[in-house]
Amino acid sequence: MKIHIQHRTAYLYSTQVSFGSHQLMMRPRESHSLRLEKCAFTISIPHRLRWIRELHENNIGHIDFTEHASELVIEAEFILDVIESNPFNFVIDPEAAEYPFSYEAELYTELHALSRNIYERDVDLIRDWLHPVWHPGKRLGTLELLQQLNTHIYSTLKYQRRLEKGVQSPAETLEKKSGSCRDFATLFMEACRYLGIASRFVSGYMYSPDINGRMSMHGWAEVYLPGAGWIGFDPSWGILASSHYFPVAVSRYSENVPPISGTYTGTRRDFLRTDVDLYVTRLSAYLLT
Repeated sequence: MKIHIQHRTAYLYSTQVSFGSHQLMMRPRESHSLRLEKCAFTISIPHRLRWIRELHENNIGHIDFTEHASELVIEAEFILDVIESNPFNFVIDPEAAEYPFSYEAELYTELHALSRNIYERDVDLIRDWLHPVWHPGKRLGTLELLQQLNTHIYSTLKYQRRLEKGVQSPAETLEKKSGSCRDFATLFMEACRYLGIASRFVSGYMYSPDINGRMSMHGWAEVYLPGAGWIGFDPSWGILASSHYFPVAVSRYSENVPPISGTYTGTRRDFLRTDVDLYVTRLSAYLLT
C-alpha cells in the first residue's frame, strides 16, 4: 500500500513579525511495516532546519528563522510504503495473557512512568467508571479487557472535534460525555494506568476510505503487552490501530506532541488566523507505474 500525505499549515499576521525557534513533529516514524519513501518540507521564510531524535525516538525538526514576515507557511509531503497486516497478529506472553498481571521487575523499571496516572484527582472516578468492565476480583483475558475498554469509550461517549487547545481531563470527558480523539485517548490511557498497564499517547495520520477531503491529525493510545510490545488502540473508532495508522510521535502526555510549536514577537492582535490543510490518500496502482 502506498499512502500520500500532504500537510500544509499557514500562520497569518496583520504585520511583519519575527519568529522564535519552532519545532516540527510531523515526520512519520518508520518501522518494520512502514518505510518513508518521500519526505519533503517547504518553509516560506528563510531558515535553518536541523533534525534530532529525542528521548522517545521521535524525529523533531528545529527551525531557526532569519527574516521577518507576515505569513509563515510550512508544507510537508510524504509518501509511505506500508505493509498491510492483521492488527491481531501478535502473541501476549502467557503470564500476561490474563488480567490482573504484573510486569517483571526490570521491565517495570522501564515502564514505571507510563504506568502512573497523570490525573491523580480523577482516579476514584475512573475506578467507578471502570466497574462494569473490570473490578477487583474479576479475571479476564488482557486483550479482551482492553478491547472492552476501547469499545466502551466509543459506544458510550460522543466524539466531538474540538478546536480549542489542550486536552480534557478524564473527569471532564466523562462529565460532558463527549470529547475529541486526544480526550478519548487520554481517558483510555488513564484507565489503563489505573490498572497498572503502561500506556502512551500517539499523534499521527490515519487513512480511511470512508473519509474524503480534508482531514486532521489523529490521536490514539498504545499499551505495552509483554510478548506483543506496543499495541495501538483507538477509542475514537473503537478498534485496534491497524496498518492504516501512521504514528508520528509518542509521549506520556498528549500535549507534548503538537505537530508545530513555536513563538513570534508581536502583540496578540498581530495574529490573524491559522489555516491547516491535510490530505491522506491511497495512491492507485496505475499512478505508481
